[in-house]
Amino acid sequence: MMRRFHLTSPIAITLVFLASLSSLRAAEPAGRIKTGIIGCDAHALDWTRIVNGSQATGPIADVRIVAAYPGGSPDIPESVEYLKNSVEPMKALGVEMVDSIDTLLGKVDAVLLLSIDGRKHLKEVKPVLAAKKRVFIDKPVGGSLADAIRIYDLAGQGNVPCFSSSALRFSPATAAVRHDPRVGEIRDCDAFSPCPIEPHHPDLYWYGVHGVETLFTIMGPGCRSVVRVHAEHSDVVVGLWSDGRIGTFRGTREGPHTYGATAFGAKGNTNNVGRFEGYEPLIAEIAKFFKTGKPPVTAEQTLEIMAFMEAADESRRQGGASVTLESVMAKARAAAERAEAAP
Repeated sequence: MMRRFHLTSPIAITLVFLASLSSLRAAEPAGRIKTGIIGCDAHALDWTRIVNGSQATGPIADVRIVAAYPGGSPDIPESVEYLKNSVEPMKALGVEMVDSIDTLLGKVDAVLLLSIDGRKHLKEVKPVLAAKKRVFIDKPVGGSLADAIRIYDLAGQGNVPCFSSSALRFSPATAAVRHDPRVGEIRDCDAFSPCPIEPHHPDLYWYGVHGVETLFTIMGPGCRSVVRVHAEHSDVVVGLWSDGRIGTFRGTREGPHTYGATAFGAKGNTNNVGRFEGYEPLIAEIAKFFKTGKPPVTAEQTLEIMAFMEAADESRRQGGASVTLESVMAKARAAAERAEAAP
């Protein structure tokens, strides 16, 4: 005889719960990459809306943000404000908040390290790399050039794929300009972006990195030296490439919060590049990276961008003198090795 349970009995309630849980699991697409976030004080909410939203398509649909460690930096007002406004909406999007990075790592396949504070990235990424989880690190990759070197060294030693990038690198018009037959081979470039200065970070790291990444996306690697002119409301950094080309970055602290660039080519010029065209192109690249383990931006590319910004700071300290990227890389490499050797 079939045994019957009253609908309000504990056993019946348990069976109903398990059936509904099974149904929810069945509804979740198979093969999605379970992703965790470290740091809910910058892009976390916006990116979760894109990834976990019903409109996700293409590579983004292969990823699901399932858990997050809020983090935060009390000495940075922007961090405090973002954190206050992000956690509860992220929970509503199906993200579990956890109290440690170690707990997070037990729940996910890959990690988005999105802490707004670059000073924290080295410490926060160490357990991720130790756990062999693929990781995207939001800009700036570290709070100093020495930290960035240590991060990539650790990733290399552990053979753990990682990369860092501004969303500006993957804006469609910017990404396409190097192959535009109307422009031809890129000769020079002028890029600009907002460049507010945050006292806990090197000057260009906080926001100027977006425009600098645009400059390097268009020019490619090979910058040899920089000269910086600093004023209260703006900065201009002129980079000399090893093949004689010139690339400039203008960082603004007044006026419209806008991004752009002019690319000068062998066949023509265009100023239809450098704009911010949304986060989706970058997130799609991250999703493909999580799946393949192949970073779309190399460590060498990112470290050159970091060295450009560090050399710009050194030029300011020297009253606008020309500073080579090789010199700041050597100094930062020595600092990284001392820090690694310290007890």
